[in-house]
Amino acid sequence: MVYNILDYGAVSDGVHNNAAAIQAAIDACSRTGGRVLIPAGSFLSGSLVLRSNVDLHLENGATLLSSMNPADMIDFSESFEDDNADTGWEGGCFLFAQHERNITISGTGTIDGQGRLSFYDDDSDGGFHEAPLDVRGLRPRMSFLEDVHNLTVKDVCFYDSAYWTLHMAGCRDVLIENLRILNEEAGPNNDGIDPDCCKNVLIRGCIIRGGDDSVVVKTTAPMTRKYGGSENIVISGCIMKSRSCALKIGTETWGDIHHITLSDCILEDCTRGIGIWSRDGGQIHDISIHHVSGNTRRYADCISRNTGVHYWWGKGDPIFLSATKRENVTRIPGKISRVFFDHVRVMCEGSIVIAGEKESPIEDVSLEQVHFVWKRQGPHLPDCIDERPSVRGCYLRELPCIYIREGKNIEIQGQLLVEGDMKKYIKNEIIRE
Repeated sequence: MVYNILDYGAVSDGVHNNAAAIQAAIDACSRTGGRVLIPAGSFLSGSLVLRSNVDLHLENGATLLSSMNPADMIDFSESFEDDNADTGWEGGCFLFAQHERNITISGTGTIDGQGRLSFYDDDSDGGFHEAPLDVRGLRPRMSFLEDVHNLTVKDVCFYDSAYWTLHMAGCRDVLIENLRILNEEAGPNNDGIDPDCCKNVLIRGCIIRGGDDSVVVKTTAPMTRKYGGSENIVISGCIMKSRSCALKIGTETWGDIHHITLSDCILEDCTRGIGIWSRDGGQIHDISIHHVSGNTRRYADCISRNTGVHYWWGKGDPIFLSATKRENVTRIPGKISRVFFDHVRVMCEGSIVIAGEKESPIEDVSLEQVHFVWKRQGPHLPDCIDERPSVRGCYLRELPCIYIREGKNIEIQGQLLVEGDMKKYIKNEIIRE
């Protein structure tokens, strides 16, 4: 059955809060199963609760707008006792589901998070307009979907999220297909897709552009206590543009993360290509990256007038593996092991970093049939290694093509080429410590 939101009193003026009308259609549809239709037009709404057996379908020309009004947003932060300041549970969310089954979000319409109401440029990075924008006011997630079994999100355009776009926590049997995630390219924390303690996830054919990470596999503290680790996640055929990291694992690593595959993807002007952060004790292993190409570059830093130093994590690193402690904690990070790269071709500005510690070495890493070219792409010099967030932070040092610290069984087969004036800054192929 089809439940048209117009039949429940929705008004297409982009001003009226249609949450009650759309929620009534969702609730009615859940009783029988079927499709909630958002027709062409602009529909403003507060938070919506998605139910089992419902396909929320946005037809071509439909726009579902987040009201960005704190009074309209579901605040779920009180449900969690978080142990990790990286996550940020405050701010609520626009689309919400918890303990449901058989949910679909589909159609070729647009879900607009109106992040532009939160972001602004204070023009403090010397005119480059590359550093993270300043923020103000409410910044809700575009979605928070917890413990949903059999979840499908396909064909939709997610536009201008103020915070994480598609946060899936404890979800099982997930298909994410043919999405366009088009966020502000200098927006902090506007991640694309965040599988958090999820299992059996397929992400394919998506275009993901934004300021923060494109796909972030993680295990946050409260979700790990409920659902365990993240495993069996495949990302393929995607185009990713990020001023942070294209594929990121971590930093939240309270549970184990394993059997993650990235293949046949393009990296477009990313600060980092592939990044793995071990910080919180979970073991990370059996990660496969193959047939990936693109470029990584360094973006501008700035001193914000209002909130201090603003900069993206990373300095043009094509690959970044780091197992080290967070600042001001005694917790030992888990090991990173069995990470395999093949047929990876990247033009880059920063070093390949494989950096463990004595108590948490990085083991069994293979780079086969890889091709990396160090070429100047912007005005910012390669001069440091950035391990934030960690006790080591960001530090100046001589940069090699590959920096290895406390790494065991690291195999490298491929080409490392340094071109033009980058030879002034990258003078060694490999430095081991």
